[in-house]
Amino acid sequence: MSSETMFEKLDESLKGNLIYMGDDDYDEARKVWNGRIDKHPLFVAKCADENDVQNTIKFTERNNIVTAVRGGGHSVAGLGTCDNGAVIDLSPMKRIEINTKLNTVWAQAGLTWSEFDKATQQYGLATTGSLFSGTGLAGHTLSGGFGWLSRKYGFTADNLLSVEMVLANGSLVTASPNENEDLFWGIRGGGGNFGVVTSFELKLHQVGQIVYGGMIYYPMSKAKELLTFYREWTWLMPNELSTMVLFLTLPPEPFVPQKYIGKQMIGIAVCYTGPIEEGEKIVQPLRDFSSEQVDFLGPIPYTALQSMLDFNVPNGIHSYWKTHHLMDINNYAIDILLEHVSRMKKLSAYSAVHIYHWEGAIKNKNSADMSFAHRDARFVLNIIGAWMGFENPDKHINWARRFSRTIQPVSVGQFYLNYFTERSEKNIKAAFGAKNYNRLIMLKNKYDPKNFFRVNHNIKPTVSDNM
Repeated sequence: MSSETMFEKLDESLKGNLIYMGDDDYDEARKVWNGRIDKHPLFVAKCADENDVQNTIKFTERNNIVTAVRGGGHSVAGLGTCDNGAVIDLSPMKRIEINTKLNTVWAQAGLTWSEFDKATQQYGLATTGSLFSGTGLAGHTLSGGFGWLSRKYGFTADNLLSVEMVLANGSLVTASPNENEDLFWGIRGGGGNFGVVTSFELKLHQVGQIVYGGMIYYPMSKAKELLTFYREWTWLMPNELSTMVLFLTLPPEPFVPQKYIGKQMIGIAVCYTGPIEEGEKIVQPLRDFSSEQVDFLGPIPYTALQSMLDFNVPNGIHSYWKTHHLMDINNYAIDILLEHVSRMKKLSAYSAVHIYHWEGAIKNKNSADMSFAHRDARFVLNIIGAWMGFENPDKHINWARRFSRTIQPVSVGQFYLNYFTERSEKNIKAAFGAKNYNRLIMLKNKYDPKNFFRVNHNIKPTVSDNM
């Protein structure tokens, strides 16, 4: 049987579309968010439902075709595509059902956080979502899921109640605390290593449609003083307050005063989920810190807060990230940060450095409940090299790598998988810790012994034909 005839049989079995190499819409279908990723799969299966996912997996497994899975396609590592293989594209699967009595939601895996939040916010409800609204629900959740609500409600994975997923043998199963419990433990942190999650059931919380938040910026001349202040201020924060430090170039947006457009600044981004008037009082120390400021703090729609950093991550941007867990921002770390941030002036306006404050509910959740590990860090550093396609990538990548190497002595050697660019087995082991990693290998042996699902931050089974 010719490959063309084989593909026709698969095409006939799908409700969704099968897009082949050479089709008019192929180049659009193969794109992912990170423009640095330029893969050419044999075909993209635009799956309409879980049956399409099952049929595609059975076909690719039977024919030994490398298979990638894409939800929102926002993986910085480009894990939603591959060369000379198949892409299971879940983006058409966007059904969502909200139970306002139980404050739960059933959502399909093709949703982005923008779409998810738009639906739940009709009722003032939300769960922990990505800091960028274009991120997909699926990949974000399965690797942990940090966001503005994490200090109050934990990671997205902490709010996961159950999933439906397709395994490597094509079977559709449920994983929850009461069904396939071992699998449920593994997928909350283990990413797509065990199957394709087609739908999620999540807890929702009464966040309201308006929160207190936004950003406040200061000139770089205040950076050292501000970081020292911020380090101490975070010890006093209630769990309702989430903040992050940003070093970035202010964009030519209507909300940015003309004199600051194109200037590198240090900012603090804020989300407070309690009463608005309390939020204003709690963040007052930021306003009191310096009169040299650009203040965008105030009551803000939660959906606007969720998308306020989107300007820095447009579709097609070329990105290379490095990440570290930090127990503190000590003086040595501050000196390193400022040294390398100063070199951003020679980079693209999209390059940035983020420092996320964790703790709160993140630290208080029981790590043994799921495969996601390492909740004790006070801060997570994300080094973002980003540029347009016509620019030389080397200077951006080399900057991020040098920065990462220099900060290593104050890192605790742990990592957050959603911020990984490179798929290093050493770093993947470090992301889980030895105990969890060994348990994940046992799960891989049980659910995917041939390592069919390997286009990911891969946990290799003990014995595999594809190792």
